[in-house]
Amino acid sequence: MHRRVHTKPFSCGVCGKSFSTKMALKTHSRIHTNEKPYQCNICNSKFTQKGTLNVHMRYHTGERPYACSCCSKKFVTKTAMKGHNCKGS
Repeated sequence: MHRRVHTKPFSCGVCGKSFSTKMALKTHSRIHTNEKPYQCNICNSKFTQKGTLNVHMRYHTGERPYACSCCSKKFVTKTAMKGHNCKGS
């Protein structure tokens, strides 16, 4: 499947931001409509994106898939791991 990466023909009718795919525009539009179609079946929190729900679920399961290569401390997200100030060797 060929992806558009250099052109962004799909524009938001509310704020004018442009996207390369129709799906990206649809996901973005949830910011304006406050639509949150993905719901946690444990705590009922709602999310605009499935990936955000998947990360949220790690807090319930205790899954921490990202480990610091310096001290082996584990994190829920890669961003949290990268922001970690390692005091290890």
